[in-house]
Amino acid sequence: MGQDKKRNEMARIGLVAGEGKIPIVFSRVAKDKGDTVIAFGLKGITSPELEKCVDKMHWIPWGSLQKALLLLVTERIKKIIMLGKIKKDMIFNTAEDLDQDAKKMMEKIKDKKDYAILNAINDILAKFGVEVLDSTTYLKDLIPSRGVITKRKPSEEEMSDINYGKEVAKKLSGFDIGQTIVVKEKTVIAIEAVEGTDETIARSGKFVSGFVAIKVARPDQDMRFDVPLVGLDTIKTLAASGGEVLALEADKTLLIDRDEIIKFSDENGISIVII
Repeated sequence: MGQDKKRNEMARIGLVAGEGKIPIVFSRVAKDKGDTVIAFGLKGITSPELEKCVDKMHWIPWGSLQKALLLLVTERIKKIIMLGKIKKDMIFNTAEDLDQDAKKMMEKIKDKKDYAILNAINDILAKFGVEVLDSTTYLKDLIPSRGVITKRKPSEEEMSDINYGKEVAKKLSGFDIGQTIVVKEKTVIAIEAVEGTDETIARSGKFVSGFVAIKVARPDQDMRFDVPLVGLDTIKTLAASGGEVLALEADKTLLIDRDEIIKFSDENGISIVII
């Protein structure tokens, strides 16, 4: 009887969805496995397409923590997954939109770094008996292993830039500065801050072409939160900006649209290497 109850709880999953395609990808996989997905979307952020892929959808205004918690309790959600991008500038530009519960939480946080906020949310959820699951649950097939996945391999010089960039990016990501760095001839062209990966790559194209972009996880990456993600839009941005190589950290990066990415990269002479 106890095992049946545990299995039923695992089959009913709450999805807190941000921007992008990954919440949709997860929902389809989870439903294919027979799970019930109750989604909590953020108005103006989450894709409306998600509603077609889940069993039930709740739309929540940005900053409405109290409403979100009430819905989690009402829906008897005990396990949630957090997927999708939340632009960092929203933390600073929409403070007036936070409800009283959200404001109290933010006041207790010493800084506005991603992990500080996410851990504070996790602590609140734990008080309601809600567990945040590894965000790669059901998505292990989207995590690539080491090797070159495109026809073109990086040159010796490009591999040198990759190795240099990875070392720098790892040190910077430990300070929560960003996960992407752009390098050419062992010179740092751009570092990701609050703008995100695609914007960092696009900015690099204003200075040089033929560069290498490296995206890594944090040294202490918590797989429940903010796992590095790359999709087709990033590769298109790389090509449009004059970049020639994208390096991703193995075992800690989600790669969606893999077939489309490889096809586009091969057609445009881009090398993608998993390091």
